[in-house]
Amino acid sequence: QVQLVESGGGLVQPGESLRLSCAASLITFRMYAMGWYRQAPGKARELVAAISSDGSTNYVDSVKGRFTVSRDNAKNTAYLQMNNLRPEDTAVYSCNAKHSLIGLDYWGKGTLVTVSS
Repeated sequence: QVQLVESGGGLVQPGESLRLSCAASLITFRMYAMGWYRQAPGKARELVAAISSDGSTNYVDSVKGRFTVSRDNAKNTAYLQMNNLRPEDTAVYSCNAKHSLIGLDYWGKGTLVTVSS
């Protein structure tokens, strides 16, 4: 059974950093674009950052310059480095894997990030 497992969430103060990981199993990881989404209470889910199978990246404007998405195909893992966190970054962060050719996609269950003083 395909699994995406996020880790690295937690409670931090404004200005601090976290690194989220998304470990994938039973997929040909290098063929998948990886996306990090977040959903805050009462808000719609939004795409925060994504990295394609060839390594190109894109970010939502609110995190540009603060977040960095990366991947390690040898470890079947995607990462989201989050620096200078703000209270408005508080959300459940989930990863998504989407096959670059056939459109299959999978979701992790998410990890909670809370930014509060």
